[in-house]
Amino acid sequence: MDACTAVRGMAREELLALPVAVDLDTANKALTIGRSTGYALAKRGEYPVTVLKLGNAYRVVTAELHRLLGVDLAQAVENAELCS
Repeated sequence: MDACTAVRGMAREELLALPVAVDLDTANKALTIGRSTGYALAKRGEYPVTVLKLGNAYRVVTAELHRLLGVDLAQAVENAELCS
C-alpha cells in the first residue's frame, strides 16, 4: 500500500483532515468496521479506541484513531511535500 494514498479504510488525506472528534460512522470507516458491528462494539465497551457517549451520540477522539492506525502526524507533515 502506498503511504501517500490510503490508510486502511480511508485515504491518508481524509484521515489527517478529520476534526478533533468524529462520529462513530466516520471512525468505523477509518477502521474498516461495518456500521452494525461498530455500534455493537461501542455498546459493549469493546470498540478498539475510547468511545465517548454524549446523550444518544457516540464520538471518537481522532488522535486515538491516528495512534491505532499508526499515523504519525509529524511524519505526515514532513512527507506531504513528497506526496504532492
